[in-house]
Amino acid sequence: MLTTLGRPDVSEVADWRATLADAGELTAPVADAIVSIHGSRGVRAIEAVSERRVKRYRDFTVVVGYDDEYVVEGGGCTCKDSEYNLDPTDPEQACWHVLAVAIAERVGEVDHHDMWYSDVREFL
Repeated sequence: MLTTLGRPDVSEVADWRATLADAGELTAPVADAIVSIHGSRGVRAIEAVSERRVKRYRDFTVVVGYDDEYVVEGGGCTCKDSEYNLDPTDPEQACWHVLAVAIAERVGEVDHHDMWYSDVREFL
């Protein structure tokens, strides 16, 4: 169902993670729900997934940002946004790196690397 503004009713897609997992692809209503709930963080997460910047190594999942790479593990992230701006006890608050991993996992867009991230970091 659409609202009067032509956007999906967020209450119908409130659990976008389950909807996305069921669909297996990022549909317009789910993308709209992600952006409605998470704002610019949702937009950046969708962009990162579409640009294949979510990488899984043997030891970590990493999201390649514009200035650095961020380790996402156990629903947390090494970025400053997660450290300073978000409430870790609120499951709806997540940085765009964590959101990107959640999206990529559900649509099969994680770029797998059969190596240790710690080995990769030595080359950077």
